Amino acid sequence: MPVYRLPDAVRFPPVDHAEKSGLLAVGGDLSPERLLTAYREGIFPWYADGEPILWWSPDPRFVLFPAELHVSRSMRQFLKKGTVRITFDRAFRKVISACRKPRPGQNGTWITREMLEAYCALHDLGYAHSVEVWQETRLAGGLYGISLGHAFFGESMFSAIPNASKAALITLVEDLGRRGFSLIDCQIETAHLAGLGARPIPRSEFCVLLRQSLRHKTLRGNWRDMLTDGSEKQAGGQSHHADAFERGSS
Repeated sequence: MPVYRLPDAVRFPPVDHAEKSGLLAVGGDLSPERLLTAYREGIFPWYADGEPILWWSPDPRFVLFPAELHVSRSMRQFLKKGTVRITFDRAFRKVISACRKPRPGQNGTWITREMLEAYCALHDLGYAHSVEVWQETRLAGGLYGISLGHAFFGESMFSAIPNASKAALITLVEDLGRRGFSLIDCQIETAHLAGLGARPIPRSEFCVLLRQSLRHKTLRGNWRDMLTDGSEKQAGGQSHHADAFERGSS
């Protein structure tokens, strides 16, 4: 099946027209309107510098249901020690910039400068959010993604110290679960996410669950004071470096 070239108008082909790889369309732009339309339809951009914008909707889809979050005993201990602070939406640009740095063994990054600016614009509009993990005043880890309805679409994570990205993800999922969120989109399968309870589901099922999640009002705005008591959360511990939501370089 040929890859669909996007017109100037903001619309996408049906996701079941995607290639076996998950590639659905090429072209368009990263305007807020187009990005939000894509996420609402189960589509996300992923491309490298020098390539046109590529749009994907893989089958199966890797998701984490908040009720199925698995936190190991060592991570529970990690979260109780209080050696790092966890915040929301305090340093979005710093988090995405840290996620943009190439990983060991990678020649580049899929978070292009154009992508960085596009997601910062969504953050300014109250749709993109970050979780920060601080070691004293140092940004030691974090994640960012998009929130629509009762769905959160994870984009990327980073760790500068052991366990930081896990602490960010667990804190986010537990808080969103308390607020009725039903779906965390992890996009592509990784062993790290599987260990936290994520699993693959058919794209058709994902789209049904996404439509149900979108019936709810979006928690739009700055999540700085989102935590239950409006304060920062303490966590800490030891584990291995891990990066969830990370698609690698395309």
